[in-house]
Amino acid sequence: MAQRFGSTFSPDGKSSGVQDASETQGPSRGQVPPARPFDGKRPSRVGARSNLLFIAALPLAWKAFTAEPVTMAGYLAALGCLVAAALLTREGLKAEEAYEARKVARRPAIPRKIFGSVLTGAGLALVGVFGWGVIEAVIFAVLGTVLHSLAFGLDPLKNKGMEGIDTFQQDRVARAVDEAEGHLDVMRQALEQINDREAQRRLERFTTAARDMFRTVEEDPRDLTAARKYLGVYLLGARDATVKFADLWSLTRNAEARTDWFALLDDLERNFTARNEKLLLDNKADLDIEIDVLRERLAREGIK
Repeated sequence: MAQRFGSTFSPDGKSSGVQDASETQGPSRGQVPPARPFDGKRPSRVGARSNLLFIAALPLAWKAFTAEPVTMAGYLAALGCLVAAALLTREGLKAEEAYEARKVARRPAIPRKIFGSVLTGAGLALVGVFGWGVIEAVIFAVLGTVLHSLAFGLDPLKNKGMEGIDTFQQDRVARAVDEAEGHLDVMRQALEQINDREAQRRLERFTTAARDMFRTVEEDPRDLTAARKYLGVYLLGARDATVKFADLWSLTRNAEARTDWFALLDDLERNFTARNEKLLLDNKADLDIEIDVLRERLAREGIK
């Protein structure tokens, strides 16, 4: 969905033509720069290229219904293979983006893009068999499989950042993070129904703070115990409050309810940020202990 980002002279920007000194000079020394809308985000690769695969298969439908029955069946089978390949490719790109967004992640259980390459080759092979001959079918199959793999790449084939991590603990973290991401998705969908851009931008800020905690817990599963209340109870309450706010706002445009919802997200963001900072400090304390222990061992061995 298209979204407008304002600036100084935009309708939702500042009314004055003079910018603040903080905007023109940037953050002062030691001050953390403010978060920007696209911080930590990457352009999605699930777009035009994967959608073109659906369009590329459509001529086979016209060709099938202008051929004799046996050839028509072959072309329809080829069409099914190419459409299935396009679906698998798009889902594989989504899974790869989710894999790359996390510092600790398991490889996708199903190599969707690889299966998409194989189905593309199979579909083009059927086109070659029923339209030309066996030699052409082999050529089409090889070219289709290779070109699809070169265009979209292969699926991640190994786990990332899981060396030396207890798989049981990591599975617990993965389930908790997936559940928390589900709560954030419900909140986003609820606000999309009322088309309130300011509320959507406010939710994006809170989502960024929540996902910072997700990444911290993924890097050190021991933090899950301290963060479980935030990933479960607090996000569940925020989800329910957001759904009720969206329903109420669409019916009554109650300004007080909107103000209360914004205040709730402010409180939650501050608490999530504070808890995440504490988790990071605890992780640093663990690192300091490891460094001190190593130095003591080196000193006992006479190594300076």
